[in-house]
This record gives sequence, C-alpha cells and structure tokens, in this order.
Amino acid sequence: MDTYLQFALVTFASVLFIVDPIAVIPTYLVITQGQTESQRQATARRACIAAAVILVVFALAGKRIFGLFGITMPAFRIAGGLILWLVAMDMLHGNRSTQEGTAEIIEGQAKDDVALTPLAMPMLAGPGAISTVMVLANQAQSSAQTIIVYASITVTLFLSWITLRLAEKLVIRMGQTGIRVMTRIMGLLLAAIAVQFVITGIREAMTR
Repeated sequence: MDTYLQFALVTFASVLFIVDPIAVIPTYLVITQGQTESQRQATARRACIAAAVILVVFALAGKRIFGLFGITMPAFRIAGGLILWLVAMDMLHGNRSTQEGTAEIIEGQAKDDVALTPLAMPMLAGPGAISTVMVLANQAQSSAQTIIVYASITVTLFLSWITLRLAEKLVIRMGQTGIRVMTRIMGLLLAAIAVQFVITGIREAMTR
C-alpha cells in the first residue's frame, strides 16, 4: 500500500507540476482577450480535453515508440529528467520559454481558435509533459500503477480546466506576483523529481 501511495503521489505531482495550469493563466487571458466569457469557457474546456487526449495517446504509445527507435527505458528516463530539469529551471525564473515562446503567443493572439494550438499544445501538453507521461506509463509495473498514471493525467487536466475557468478571479486574488511565486515553488519540486528521474535512469543503465 505504501508503495502504491508513493507512486501515486510522485506521479500526480510530476504531471501536475509539469503542466502547471497556474502559470498558463496570464498567456491564456492574453490570447483569449477578444472572446466573450462563454467563448473563453468553451476554449478552456476543449483545450483541456485535447491536452488530456494528447498525453494519454503518448502514454499509451510510449513502449512502441521506444521499440521503434531502439530506445531503452533508462536512456529515455535520463532524457526525460534532463527535459524536466530545463523546464524546472525556467519555472524557477518565473518563465515558460520552454513551454511556449513569444512566437506562439503572438500567433495565438491572431488566431480565431486557440484551443488546440497553442493552448492545448504546447502550453498544457508540452514536450516536458509528454516525456513525463511516457516515462511514468512505462515505469508502471502493475495494472493499478497504470491506472494511477492515467488517473493523474485526467485529474490534472480537470484541475487545469477549473483553473482556466477561474482565471480572471485567480489573477485578481493572486496577482502576477502570486502566480510567479507558485510557479517557482512548483519549479523547485519539479527539479527534485527531474534529478530523481536521472538518478534512477543511470542506476538502471548500470545494472543492465
């Protein structure tokens, strides 16, 4: 039971921190500023559903992708840890350049429909989130742990939907400073998870 609880906590924290819906709020409000409240809510809903589908598909396809390119699990775990580390360092500086850049934001402001891109991908389901769920899905050693991975994706994107629905209220309550503080805290915890990914990958590679 303790093993499953630990796996659930690490899995959920990894997915939630890498998606980081709180940090998405400022850009989300900018790229949807021309929409009505109902249109914004519809955009948030479709974006979160699309992001969930993207992450689930990559989690399911992880083993086949590894097999196709001859990538070992330790190698991908190390690579995933390094990607998480880069994202975490970005978050510690209060930025999201590894998730979405200026070009995506400008393009998003000019688009009529921003739900799929850039909101779902790469803002919610970016490279870091995709690599994380692939590692976690392949790390699962039982059906219960596999369920935990997909449940974590579902709950994270549900929380993301709630967060985006309440975006304006959260900005008023937290302010830009509060959002940056939360992003930095998540970045610190994500950095620790990234290091653990790399350590575990190296250990597994050495025992092969």
